[in-house]
Amino acid sequence: MTELDNRDKKSTIDTTDEPDKVFDQFVRLKTLLKVSVALSAETDGTRLLEMILQEAKKIAFADGGTLYTRCNDDTLKFEIMLNDTLGIHTGGTSGVPVILPPLPLYNRRGDANLDKVAVCAAIRGETINIPDAYTNTDFEFSGTRVFDQQTGYRSQSFLTVPMKNNDGEVIGVLQLINALNPITKEIGVFSASEQELVESLASQAAVALDNQRLQEDQRHLFEALVELVATAIDDKSPYTGGHCRRVSELTMLLAEATAVTEEGALKDFVLTDADRYELKVAGWLHDCGKITTPEYVIDKATKLETIFDRIHLIDTRFEVLKRDAEIAMLREQLAAQARGETVDIDAAEKKLAQNFERFNEERQFLHQCNQGGEFMSYALKERVLHIAQHRWTTPQGKEDYFLSENEVNNLTITKGTLTPDERKIINSHINVTIDMLDALPYPKYLQHVAEYAGGHHEHIDGSGYPKGLTRDQLSIPARMMAIADVFEALTARDRPYKKPMPLSQALTILARMKIENHIDPDLFDVFIREKVYLQYAKQFLAPEQIDEVDVAQLPG
Repeated sequence: MTELDNRDKKSTIDTTDEPDKVFDQFVRLKTLLKVSVALSAETDGTRLLEMILQEAKKIAFADGGTLYTRCNDDTLKFEIMLNDTLGIHTGGTSGVPVILPPLPLYNRRGDANLDKVAVCAAIRGETINIPDAYTNTDFEFSGTRVFDQQTGYRSQSFLTVPMKNNDGEVIGVLQLINALNPITKEIGVFSASEQELVESLASQAAVALDNQRLQEDQRHLFEALVELVATAIDDKSPYTGGHCRRVSELTMLLAEATAVTEEGALKDFVLTDADRYELKVAGWLHDCGKITTPEYVIDKATKLETIFDRIHLIDTRFEVLKRDAEIAMLREQLAAQARGETVDIDAAEKKLAQNFERFNEERQFLHQCNQGGEFMSYALKERVLHIAQHRWTTPQGKEDYFLSENEVNNLTITKGTLTPDERKIINSHINVTIDMLDALPYPKYLQHVAEYAGGHHEHIDGSGYPKGLTRDQLSIPARMMAIADVFEALTARDRPYKKPMPLSQALTILARMKIENHIDPDLFDVFIREKVYLQYAKQFLAPEQIDEVDVAQLPG
């Protein structure tokens, strides 16, 4: 055959193969574009890493691969390992952790470990394409040989690509193993075109991964700020520590139970991950308005407490009454003796002792009245008014009523420890909460935070506050938070004005609120039927509070 014949034959072969190569490149580029779109849309970090490695394997026809991420401690962490021939899938979404230790970028002396191919690619920021690891002398592949001996595998061609973000920082390394002929499945080398495609994918993947990490960092910062605000509010008073967290936890327990219930009016309720996050944030921030509430109101443990408990001033007055009674008795005796009269000292001292006993009993009674309770009867209030009429001499020598008008008003509070004016101050926190939350520029997935948080004091019959909303005007999550807030308050162990209730008592009160149309009856049924109260109790209540509950005996 002549030289011309040979050229013609070569020319014919090249012409025939060229369309296939062009078509193959076109298919790969099209795949790369689809992958780029998919990478931008993926929101889960683990799935994103797995997608990067899987798509890189497809584009380069690789049999296996590993993806590393660079950590703050200057190591490369094994995130995912795939191998089709050996059926290996560890890390990522597999649920099987990668058991290999991280690769340190530097040794103890601070020198770069450039004998490791993945480390070298990360430090130098350059792609390393190795045709055959067994003949390569630039890098140390002893670990690869051990792996091959144990598995019967033959690790040959390696393509190691650094993943750089927009700032040129290497945030990970993509390593592919054994380029396969798509038809014969024979192991070959990674071509220049395949390397370019993988480098392009790695670049886009790094940007997507970096953006996602930035979003996660911002989200973590936001969550930390939310929890910081909630903790600051709880820590403002030693008596409300953990309230925001507990309400958030209980709301989420009720939401999860409602999402899985298969009976009742709420069986079709759906809870997405976005819904969960939004509701959790609302739970943490539901009392943020209390940041403006005066401490003396939040911390009011007794009816007479302001900066201190004024019951001690009343104790002092009783001692003054005793002193004055004793002085009056002694003066009467002296006057009688001066008139030459016989003095019955025993009778006088007996009368004085009776007065002391009456004073002590009245003082004890006022101490009891000073403690907040569920209800104070009219008869008890009358007795407080009677004691208030006692006359005593002030340190300034002025005669005055035993109790001031303010003290009487406080000691005769019907329920709890707050006066009507103080209760208005407390209640105003919800208006402040709504104003504060309405002012924030929320992303789309947090648009309902203010509505959920602002509805936790509303009643479904419209008798709640601040807006008097009815059931139809309240979303299901807002109604959930209302139940959570009430139940947490009933069972809390850190309230200064009451003792923590056992489960049975708290559920009885909650059941009455259902009958009175204060809380959502369908959510209450889920709360009971799915034993949400018991899940919460095991986490947050003292053992002595968790008593037997006969749900059949609850009102309604």
